[in-house]
Amino acid sequence: MAVQKHKKSRSKRGMRRSHNKLSDNKFLLINKKTGKKYLYHHITDDGFYKGQQIINKKRN
Repeated sequence: MAVQKHKKSRSKRGMRRSHNKLSDNKFLLINKKTGKKYLYHHITDDGFYKGQQIINKKRN
């Protein structure tokens, strides 16, 4: 098993991980009712999840 001789610095670790960030526009869905974008497995701003209203938010 390979064992490193010296601890990697935070800077080197960050440089290695710099390309691992997910792009923001890949996993966005569009709400059919409002047309707003949202992420998978997240509640929309209106309180909807999978087409059902989970949280009843008052609108002014």
